[in-house]
Amino acid sequence: MSLRSLDLFCRVVDNYGDIGICWRLARQLRREHALDVRLWVDDLPSFRRLCPQVATAADSQSIDGVTVRHWRGQDGVYGAADVADIVIEFFACDIPPGYIAAMAECTPRPVWFNLEGLTAEEWVEGCHRLTSPHPRLPLTKHFFFPGFTDKTGGLLREAALEPERLAFQSDPAAMAAFLAGLGVTERERAATKVSLFCYPHAPVAALFDAWREGGEAVVCLVPEGVAAGAVQAFIGAAATVGAAATQGALTVRVLPFVPQPDYDKLLWACDLNFVRGEDSFVRAQWAGKPFVWHIYPQDENLHHKKLRAFLRRYAGALPALERFSLDWNGAPTAAGQEGDADSWPALRAEMPQMAARAQEWRQQMLANGDLAANLMRFAASLR
Repeated sequence: MSLRSLDLFCRVVDNYGDIGICWRLARQLRREHALDVRLWVDDLPSFRRLCPQVATAADSQSIDGVTVRHWRGQDGVYGAADVADIVIEFFACDIPPGYIAAMAECTPRPVWFNLEGLTAEEWVEGCHRLTSPHPRLPLTKHFFFPGFTDKTGGLLREAALEPERLAFQSDPAAMAAFLAGLGVTERERAATKVSLFCYPHAPVAALFDAWREGGEAVVCLVPEGVAAGAVQAFIGAAATVGAAATQGALTVRVLPFVPQPDYDKLLWACDLNFVRGEDSFVRAQWAGKPFVWHIYPQDENLHHKKLRAFLRRYAGALPALERFSLDWNGAPTAAGQEGDADSWPALRAEMPQMAARAQEWRQQMLANGDLAANLMRFAASLR
């Protein structure tokens, strides 16, 4: 029996990262796999910042062919007719008990996935596609892990992404027009362009100092609300959209929080991208440009272990990137000391090697296939 419908449940924990991943996946499954997709989201205001079409008061709405449902809680009565052929809970969120009970009433029963978060740790390969029987009901959940090897589900990537990137990056006029539309001046477009997306605890002020006192013109493009304290201190006024200031070699400009397609273009147009969490982290890898990752913080510094696992795969021949990344995330370096992003000069000198590695890495990731297609292939095998 064919798989025609899918329910994707997302609880927003990381402000934008969680819903960013789920929204990309939902649209791709609709467009490229012709599924009827319902995306259940508990935080519509966060979703709206990525997708301006979202009506935050609506219980149900259709956007880009995807039905978006406001997930208000765990209560509710569901029947077998309410259950999709494929059910995905993102990052182990608890879907409503009534919905799970309805899943057990279906014939055939739905394909049930726990789509996990992205990590480069080696144990993922052994856990990818493992099963988890329900303790009471005749249901089986399958774990599906995105990842960086052919023994995982791969990374999220739409079929049109590579052609769109190539067309944009080979058209200087299109890049200039895009940046001008964000308020970036001609003088700023000629500087080293850096996009900055990070969590509040990043050592942004120290990095601004390094850029300001350096010998190279740098323009830092930062979305409104990101690194707000450091940005406001630098600009000397409210860090609202359009605000900008120049001190020494550094210009900081505040951008609007752009929709996802425009964020891709921003990554493609910049020389260096600071990204955070999972969604922008993956998009930076597809951009094929040098990037620095700010990983989502976890208790007991578990995120440092995940960061080091990725750096082992990615940055083995890039010592300055490894040092800077550890500093940027407040992780102890090899010397056992925490840094403060003072390793910028070494990172800048290493950027040509970082650019070459970014291109090489993108080709490696392409060879693993894309997450949505890999997931659908596995789902079909379970039917």
